This record gives sequence, structure tokens and C-alpha cells, in this order.
Amino acid sequence: MKNIPISAMIGLFLMAAYFLMAIFAPLLAPYGMAEVVGDVWEPSSPEFLLGTDNIGRDLLSRMIYGGRTTIFIATAATILSFVTGSVLGFFAAVIGGWVDQVLSRFVDLIMSIPTLIFALVVLSVMPVTIPILIVVMGLLDSTRVYRLARAVAADINVMDFVEAAKLRGEGRSWIVFREILPNALSPLVAEMGLRFIFAVLFVSTLSFLGLGVQPPEADWGGIVKENKEGIVYGIPAALLPAVAIATLAISVNLVADWVLNRTTSLKGGRG
Repeated sequence: MKNIPISAMIGLFLMAAYFLMAIFAPLLAPYGMAEVVGDVWEPSSPEFLLGTDNIGRDLLSRMIYGGRTTIFIATAATILSFVTGSVLGFFAAVIGGWVDQVLSRFVDLIMSIPTLIFALVVLSVMPVTIPILIVVMGLLDSTRVYRLARAVAADINVMDFVEAAKLRGEGRSWIVFREILPNALSPLVAEMGLRFIFAVLFVSTLSFLGLGVQPPEADWGGIVKENKEGIVYGIPAALLPAVAIATLAISVNLVADWVLNRTTSLKGGRG
């Protein structure tokens, strides 16, 4: 612990707090997610610590459940994007030839379309459920991961320890998972933090536009949408989830920077 900088400790603390809140949301929330318990936009009080929302639901409970939904979707989409993008990128770099060309040009085609517009088009013709959101977000984001993974793998693939493994007769799977992957973790871990935050912002944006998490389910973007009219009257209900998104983004970036600084050097082959 003594070697962890203060910034990383703050980031770890905030991340742990948010993820524990997401895991134990039913135990922490004082009221049900969709339970109407008071008047519209009541101010903060001992009964409602953050006040109530636009139809009288406890805002603290909505924030806790909304954080659970937002973090779950963002985490699942990030895992999907990294598993898909990194594996395809590694194999494209190792195999090369027409496989690399076909995959890379397809990824270029997908990336040429703005991600938000692509998602809006897809979600407008499909049922908007949480699994669909995860798949759409994960696959769209995997294109960015593919480009990074392929570029890193292409550099590692020409190093001496990889050439030695090839001369030993190791297969492509060994090369990818035992030689390239351990040495590609540093940029991938740093990118994972950024992609996670992008996923949080992405699902929040979709919910704000009405094509994300559907009511009565709660997520931070949806809470902003539901309470945005209150800003005109000085009611901060729409600002609280924005603050939550910002603090989560900062904490993840602090941790990602620390991890990146600890894993910057290539480890070399495992033999």
C-alpha cells in the first residue's frame, strides 16, 4: 500500500465505493427503485437525503439503482469489446495476409460511421433491452480495441522472443496468448479504463435520448432526462447523476494511469 500514490488510492476508493454500491444496491437503497414516496421534487431532508424526483420517487434510491444498471451495462460491454477486439486484433496481426486485410477493412468501414448514429439506427429497429444494449455497445466499441490490439501485436510479433517461439514450432494460439498477450497488457489495461468510461457515457447518452435503459428501470442518463426540467427552477436532481458520472470517470482514469505506470515495460516471452 505504501507504494500506491495518493491519486491512485483516491481512485481505488471511489471505484470500490461505486462498485460496492452497485453490488449491494437492494440493501443500500432506502426505498424501491420505482416506488413513489413523496411529492414532486421535494428538497433534501432526513427522510429523503437527496430529495425526490419528478414524480416523487426517492432520488437517492434511484441513484443507487441507476448506478447499478449503468455500471453493469458498461462493465459487460467493455468486457465484450475487449475479448472480441483484442482476440481478433492479435490473430489478424499474427496471421496477416488476406485475413488481416479483410478484418481491418471491415473495421475501417464500421469506424467510418459515427458510433452514436450507428447505435441509434440499430436500436431504433430492435427491442431496447439490456442484453441488446450490451451487445450493440460492445461490438461497436470492439473496433477501437481491434485497432489498438492489432497495432501492438504487430510490433510484438517481430520481436526476438516471438521469432524464437515460432522456430520452436509453437502454434498461433500459443503465440497470441502466451507471447503477445502478456506483453500487450499495458496499453490494453490503460485503454480498458478509457473504454469503460466511454461505455458509461454512451449508455447514459442513449438513455437521455430515449433509446437506452427504459423506464421504470433507472440509470444515470435516464435520471438526467427525467429531471432536466427542474434545472430551470434551481432543482439539482438532474445534476447529481452527472456528478456521479464525472467522479466515476476521474476515479477510473486515476487507477488506469497508475496501472499503466506499473506495467510499461515489455515482459519478454514466457518460453
